[in-house]
Amino acid sequence: MGNFIAYLDTSEVRPGKLGELKEAMAELAAFVEQNEPRILSYSVYFSDDGSTMKVLHLHSDLASLELHLKVAGARFPPVAPLITMKSIEIFGRPTEELLARLRAKAQLLGTGSVTVHDLHAGFARFRTSQPF
Repeated sequence: MGNFIAYLDTSEVRPGKLGELKEAMAELAAFVEQNEPRILSYSVYFSDDGSTMKVLHLHSDLASLELHLKVAGARFPPVAPLITMKSIEIFGRPTEELLARLRAKAQLLGTGSVTVHDLHAGFARFRTSQPF
């Protein structure tokens, strides 16, 4: 599976902010789709009661996640008043520099921890290397 990276963050939605957050996340998803051609998937999910948001993205390699933090990073601070980030989970092994940037993002948006899950076994049925 090479350098494939899956990213999942979990946040609590601040009371009374669900509508504003849904609008902000729809705009962010559209921005990511338009400006980050390397990202394989970027999906935002809300719990049935609207109290929790999860954002899942899939990257073909570390460079894709690094680009996401660089390109979309300026759009994270306006979301901070709408959520309290609880965790970022990374499936795959980021560099130490990237891990530090993820920890900074978790602190910017809440009190979240960053957990790395190393691949033990598995496969992917999609290509993770794309010509750019």
